[in-house]
Amino acid sequence: MALKATIHKAQLQISDMDRHVYGEHSLVIARHPSETDERMMIRVLAFALHLPADELRGRLEFSKGLSDVDEPELWQLDLSGDVVHWIDLGQPDERRIMKAHGRAERVTVISYASSTPVWWGNLEGKLTRAPKLAVWQIAPEQSQALAALAERSMQLQISIQDGSVYVSTARAALEITPIVLKAAQS
Repeated sequence: MALKATIHKAQLQISDMDRHVYGEHSLVIARHPSETDERMMIRVLAFALHLPADELRGRLEFSKGLSDVDEPELWQLDLSGDVVHWIDLGQPDERRIMKAHGRAERVTVISYASSTPVWWGNLEGKLTRAPKLAVWQIAPEQSQALAALAERSMQLQISIQDGSVYVSTARAALEITPIVLKAAQS
């Protein structure tokens, strides 16, 4: 018998002063049986960091993720079904990144493992021909602290200012400083 996804619910209050994006969002997160709290919370962080200011070009949504290898963790699809923004987590290989680059207007990869410098060192030179690609790193101690906030029902306040992300709940608060390894070219 196959294991089913665990449902988590998150009430997000987002104040992104850097991009002037504000709002409250109710998320229903289907957590794959093999997914860790850390990966799930990085998905929530990715949602907050890349939420579009409006839905004129579609909504940012969680995809099937680990359940479908042909989909990213999050994506923004326009009304015609074209991929506006493809967001992957972890350390995808060059083929996956370039395939996403061919399908989407923007591609973002967020890596959060301690092996990120080694992974990125092997790929950086190969991805110079990917102008739509942005690669970010979350320090492992910060992603693990974020994982400690995971609950089945969460209320998170996320404030983003000057490149830093402040995440707080009723019981804890932490600061996350994403590091840009590669910026997308405008």
